[in-house]
Amino acid sequence: MLRRWLSVASLGLALLAFLLLGSRQLDLPGLHYDEAKEAGLNAMQLLTGQPVTAFRDATVTVGPWRLPLMVQDYIGSLNVLLAVPFLAVGGVNVVALRWLPLLTGAGTLALVWLIARRLHGPVAAAIAAGLLAVSPSFVFWSRQGVFVTNLTALLFMASLWTGLRWWAARPRSPRQQRRWLWLTALLWGLGLYAKLLFLWAIGALVIVGLALLAAERLALRRHPERRPHAARPQSKDAWLTWAGAAICFLIPLTPLIIFNIRTGGTLTSIFGNLGRSYYGVDNSAYLPNLAARLGQAATLLRGDQFWYLGEVQANAWAVWLAAGALAAAAVAWAAGLTARAPRALPTFLLPLALLLLAVAQSAFTVSDLFVTHFALLLPLIPLTAGLAVAETFERGRWRPALAAVGLALSLVWLATDLRSTLAYHRVLALSGGVGAHSDAINGLADYLDAAGYRAPVALDWGLDAPLRFLTAGRVNPVEVFGYDRLDAADEGFVGRVGPYLTDQDNVYLAHAAEQTVFQGRVQALEAAANSQGWLLLQQAWFAQRSGDVLFIVYRAVP
Repeated sequence: MLRRWLSVASLGLALLAFLLLGSRQLDLPGLHYDEAKEAGLNAMQLLTGQPVTAFRDATVTVGPWRLPLMVQDYIGSLNVLLAVPFLAVGGVNVVALRWLPLLTGAGTLALVWLIARRLHGPVAAAIAAGLLAVSPSFVFWSRQGVFVTNLTALLFMASLWTGLRWWAARPRSPRQQRRWLWLTALLWGLGLYAKLLFLWAIGALVIVGLALLAAERLALRRHPERRPHAARPQSKDAWLTWAGAAICFLIPLTPLIIFNIRTGGTLTSIFGNLGRSYYGVDNSAYLPNLAARLGQAATLLRGDQFWYLGEVQANAWAVWLAAGALAAAAVAWAAGLTARAPRALPTFLLPLALLLLAVAQSAFTVSDLFVTHFALLLPLIPLTAGLAVAETFERGRWRPALAAVGLALSLVWLATDLRSTLAYHRVLALSGGVGAHSDAINGLADYLDAAGYRAPVALDWGLDAPLRFLTAGRVNPVEVFGYDRLDAADEGFVGRVGPYLTDQDNVYLAHAAEQTVFQGRVQALEAAANSQGWLLLQQAWFAQRSGDVLFIVYRAVP
């Protein structure tokens, strides 16, 4: 009883540490465009009864609501629906919105603890949960989880858990086996709808599952006496089992299917970017892409991707500590070969194989090699580490020494990660976020709202959705910059912006030159204004806490 209580206490402590670290100054950094676009904006509109600005105008009507089918061609609207109750309780603000991904992260942490405990007991569970709870990558990606769609990590861990339950139920109970299989299929469908890159998780799980089945069949062929008594030939209703699994998989994908029947958006996005992606990634350059992805896996360990919090606070020891834990586990397993016969493969190979298989698939992309994609895989790292350290506690030669090494490595890793996470918080409190993550967006929103500018003209990406959300729909920028060219205004830009130049009360929103995504729009606007005898003047500007100007409000006057 005491052992079980201590095991549950380790989960409680990990959850407490994670929520304390995650909820601290939750309003920082500033609201990112993706957070607003992929959850907050549509959730606010549904809650307040405003017209929903759905992606590709693809919606389905349910009662009084017009629900968006997708928020991007490859991202479903699960976060939109989940965000509504959070905004209803906490109000339309950034903190209320971010409690959704933060609690999603807490759920992921709990699942990692459950999986580790099932695979290798309470020591593995405690270490895996502790490492995940203080990881700077996990903490700060969970705070802005819609920005990285951390919902996929929760669904990945949930499907790994149900997959393990399915595997355990196979020789005993066909009914339980069917139930866990159907639940796994449902989670896969939800994950794929949440974000299309969940296909990496499905692919990795399928490959590992097939490998385990092949190994089991080979072992039973060599040693038929080990066949479980409950095992029996495939039942006559196997078709029902697999048909039910297919239905469970397809049900969550219904909005995605309807979306593509109406718009073809996902199919166009995939097949239009197979060779070279929208951001210029050459998908035929597999090995260079894979090398970049492997480097990003190390980034997850170090946590040095958060430049936008103000300053990088990397854990330089993390990669070496992880490698040391794996080496100690491998030695412990090899040393224990004579202790148990037959010796099972080490449990840490399961999450490690899933991680490597998913990384191998990630070298192909329809967008870019964004490190944020690896939010899906992040929980596998502490899960692998927890199982590896637990291996050093097993019977075999040098057990006390190896257990001491494994425990010391995990404690140093936890301490150094915690130090990095706390350092990021100190930096963030000073910077308020940088670039597209700056809290300067709050000042711009307040200015436009107070001045009564209800439809300012946006000359760059990243302004529309955050301003709509922060003002609860009172400020609704009009995007005219166009997506066809990044380096200069496209041919149709002047035609789109021209009608607004007929009213000198209009204002135009842009980023400072070094922060601009779609270049040349301010210059093209100025040329158009000058051609009709008007001047383009800066009316106001808003700076990051460092003093660097980020947003500029222009006005054209005669």
